[in-house]
Amino acid sequence: MDEKKKVFRHEWKYLISYPEAELLQRRLSPFLSLDRNAVGGEYMIRSLYFDDMHDSAYREKIMGVDFRQKWRVRVYNCSDKRISLERKAKRGSYIYKESATLTREEFQKILNSDYRFLLAREENLCKEFYYECMVKLLRPKVVVDYERTPMIMDAGTVRITFDKNVRAAIGSFDIFDAELPTLPAIEPGKLVLEIKYTAFLPQVVKTLLPLDGQEFSAFSKYAMCYEAAHHLTDSTAGISKTSISGRRARNVYSGLF
Repeated sequence: MDEKKKVFRHEWKYLISYPEAELLQRRLSPFLSLDRNAVGGEYMIRSLYFDDMHDSAYREKIMGVDFRQKWRVRVYNCSDKRISLERKAKRGSYIYKESATLTREEFQKILNSDYRFLLAREENLCKEFYYECMVKLLRPKVVVDYERTPMIMDAGTVRITFDKNVRAAIGSFDIFDAELPTLPAIEPGKLVLEIKYTAFLPQVVKTLLPLDGQEFSAFSKYAMCYEAAHHLTDSTAGISKTSISGRRARNVYSGLF
């Protein structure tokens, strides 16, 4: 069976304030519609990210590697109605995502390090995930939570999302447990604006998004939540945050040993 041709999409990210987000949503609402899955205007996204024993996905992000990929299992509103195994590849500001549906039992097998069922799946994505887990020792790393308000436009296949309350869920990798405690991952009063499109960004959208003065960000929810969770629990986190990126960061462990 022929593989579907990969189509990379543009992805822009900005850190903006809540008042700026409210203003943008009002400006966009006459031209873009809310995603039909956004009951009440938003939904919760929870993703369990995987990384290898060297934390390569995190390190490559911090080092600014041009082409990189991340593996995750994603659910919505902590429900098992839709469980997706996803791989997100990124080259510069272009992204490509692949996904395969999992059952709750299959997800539990992954948590139990029982990957054999992946070889019986038709999707190549599942077989490649098996390889990553067996050869590169990919394992669960951090749970990322946030609420998303998604707006869409058919022209240019535009999708604009406002992701608020980005946080790391800690204590367990049970992605169906809505009571997991969390740690904030970004500065107070900020949320993540993401603009995705395939062919082109319609001029009306460009006009409605006056972002020239905004901070274009290479923001990674995985990297920020990894730091939020492991900076407190992993004695090597302070090392990875300072030496890899070439920047100084406060090490909460200094003076404790």
